Amino acid sequence: MRQVVLDTETTGLNPKKGDRILEVGCVEVIDRKITGKTFHHIIDPERDIPEEVVRIHNIDNERVKGCPKFREVADELWQWLEGAELVIHNAAFDMGFLNAEYEILAKERNQPFKPLESACTVLDTLKVAREKHPGSKASLDALCKRYGIDNSHRTFHGALLDSEILADVYLMLTGGQTDLLLGDEEDEDEETDESALVNLGEVQGALIEVAPSAEELEAHQAFLDMLAKKTGQPIQWPK
Repeated sequence: MRQVVLDTETTGLNPKKGDRILEVGCVEVIDRKITGKTFHHIIDPERDIPEEVVRIHNIDNERVKGCPKFREVADELWQWLEGAELVIHNAAFDMGFLNAEYEILAKERNQPFKPLESACTVLDTLKVAREKHPGSKASLDALCKRYGIDNSHRTFHGALLDSEILADVYLMLTGGQTDLLLGDEEDEDEETDESALVNLGEVQGALIEVAPSAEELEAHQAFLDMLAKKTGQPIQWPK
């Protein structure tokens, strides 16, 4: 399954009052594995950026000079998102802005407007977090603290940075990143030799002990250390 973790930064809170997108960042996840592929643009919103929002994301009027306008990245973004499940924290906000941008573009091109939901599905991690942890804070920072995810480098909001952090949060929120437990390659389907299983069950005598190598013991300890860091509790494993 292909998922795209997405975040935007904007000039304000309401696209119906003329606020626009000024940054979009996406991280690709396939079969619960972060692939390393990203989509990121700082965008000229074609309007003034208020000082109060600059303090949030550190993107001011000077920084967007020479950056592409949304219409210049819209087709590439649509293709990047098409067919995927979008993973967004407080999805109504980002989807509202994205659809507002595509509606403006449709009018400019004299085309019928198609909402982004016609090309992909959406999962809201804010709703997932509230259902899983009722009564607890569900902000991205709060979830990072809950799941032991380092976000100390997040001095400002940023679309790509927040998407990268949200990808880690989403995988922990929904059960952990399964590729840590499975191999990098998919298991191939093999036919089961039932007669071999029966014969194995009839084997008599002492079982052979196979001791792990030093490298395997080191990898095992590293995995336990990762679990301890994620859970915030020491992992007691019998020798």
